[in-house]
Amino acid sequence: MFENQQVASDSEADRVIMFDTTLRDGEQMPGVALSAEQKVEIARNLAAVGVDVIEAGFPAASPAEFAAVQAVSRSVEGATICALARCVESDVAAALAATQGAKRRRIHVFIGVSPIHRQAKLRMTPEQVMQRAVAAVTQARAHCDDVQFSAEDATRAETPFLQQICAAAIDAGATTINIPDTVGYTEPWEYQAMMETLIATVPHGSHVRFSTHCHNDMGLATANTLAGVRGGARQVEVAINGFGERAGNAALEEVGVAISARAERFGVTHGVQMAGIYTLSQRAYAAFGAPIPPNKAVVGGNAFAHESGIHQHGVMCDARTYEAFTPQSVGREAHQMALGKHSGRHAFHARMAALGINFPSADEWRWAFDHFKQMAERQGEVNDAGLIALARSLAPS
Repeated sequence: MFENQQVASDSEADRVIMFDTTLRDGEQMPGVALSAEQKVEIARNLAAVGVDVIEAGFPAASPAEFAAVQAVSRSVEGATICALARCVESDVAAALAATQGAKRRRIHVFIGVSPIHRQAKLRMTPEQVMQRAVAAVTQARAHCDDVQFSAEDATRAETPFLQQICAAAIDAGATTINIPDTVGYTEPWEYQAMMETLIATVPHGSHVRFSTHCHNDMGLATANTLAGVRGGARQVEVAINGFGERAGNAALEEVGVAISARAERFGVTHGVQMAGIYTLSQRAYAAFGAPIPPNKAVVGGNAFAHESGIHQHGVMCDARTYEAFTPQSVGREAHQMALGKHSGRHAFHARMAALGINFPSADEWRWAFDHFKQMAERQGEVNDAGLIALARSLAPS
């Protein structure tokens, strides 16, 4: 079937497809169960910011999951709707049926390829795994032009077998080959080298798109994803806020902003409108019922908050001194000056002036600043109400 596939154009070779799996892998976060209505709403939000592919779910998992994927397929426009299936005939049939109403759809089949998956979970020989993969891709491709094959736990598989099964999937009609780091096992240099090797050595590898799918078990999901892009991957599988199994997936907002902010390093583009990311993130946190970690990159409450006096002074002079990208570029308001015990005189004077508070002499300013520091030592951050109360208590008689 390979001869019917098309080689990616030069423009496509410089563009990274953003594949969001919030509704599938993200929902596998313990304690989360999204309704069909919530899935449709999140999918619409994803499509609105320009996500290319939305993995709506795993239709064979349950009747409710089938109905949810079907609802997303029928209701959401502007993105390719994808459904997951094991390399099992009934799974592939369910994925095809659930996505039938989508204007653009993709069938995503997967099977474990590492020795531990083959032996402990599947109880199959390498030849049997290969046969299952080819059969599933062939079945999906007979009804859908866009078929993705995932070599589950690829980063713990033997390179020769991984090359063979990727080649077999391509020959059977797969248009995207996904190389998952299923348990967050790899590290950036290794993952980049693996991607480079596969693209260079798998027959007809240049005719398909290779993809990353990185988990965050060792805190490297975003770094590994970006390394995969450096290695030639032109699709990244991500989830809003890094939601997902165990420690989660590579975060959509982190990968997106890194590629945009460091365009000169990656030499690629993506189609996500990053100015809509913060709102998308907040809505997803609400739907998932998850707390927002204050130190979460890009979307956390402290992502653009500065308390250190040195940092505050620098940001007041030029925000680029301590911000790699602007808050506005990801849909947030301007940076925040958190006034606490690490803050300096510049930030204290600026905030007091913004509140319309002034003291007539340098001695009174020093007195006010000393009392502010004492308050900060006692209570941590001092808010505007505290500053106003401070000014009133120290006002000259």
